[in-house]
Amino acid sequence: MWNSRQPGDQHHVNADQTPHFVVTIGVVLLVAVILVIVGLVGVVLPAIPGTILIFAGLWLAAWSDGFARVGVGTIVALGIMAAATYFIDAATMALGMKRFGTSRRAMIGAAVGMTVGLFLGLPGLIIGPFAGAVIGELTAHHDMRRAGMAGMAAWIGFLIGTAVKIGLAFVIIGIFLAAWFVF
Repeated sequence: MWNSRQPGDQHHVNADQTPHFVVTIGVVLLVAVILVIVGLVGVVLPAIPGTILIFAGLWLAAWSDGFARVGVGTIVALGIMAAATYFIDAATMALGMKRFGTSRRAMIGAAVGMTVGLFLGLPGLIIGPFAGAVIGELTAHHDMRRAGMAGMAAWIGFLIGTAVKIGLAFVIIGIFLAAWFVF
């Protein structure tokens, strides 16, 4: 038994207990890998919280060895990076729209469209920012060409944001792997 030590006993694990410990760590690491893989899918698909799952898997792996290979400081830094990815979509969309000279209403419309699109799956997430920007721009300027440009700016910003999120997800995983295997 794990807790059968008496005061004064040597701190060691009996040979018959070692396989259970190894199997438990193996299962924990398998769950961690599954979380990271599902998280990578979720970076692109809106219904799955991608970077949260990636971070959860990496945290679980670090926890499995008592944060000996990947320290708490590294995990905190990775958590901050993972949290930052949730602001990237909105920021890149806003920057793209500002670059194209769209109105404030178009920016608000794109943000609303993106938020509503989250609940409608991948098609909603693709169409939502575009439609929101078009509607917002049409309320500010009754020019269909300008509204279409606002929608395209929102969509391009969203695509750039997604590409940045994917890149950042791989950077997070790379930092973890470097800490686990190299440092």
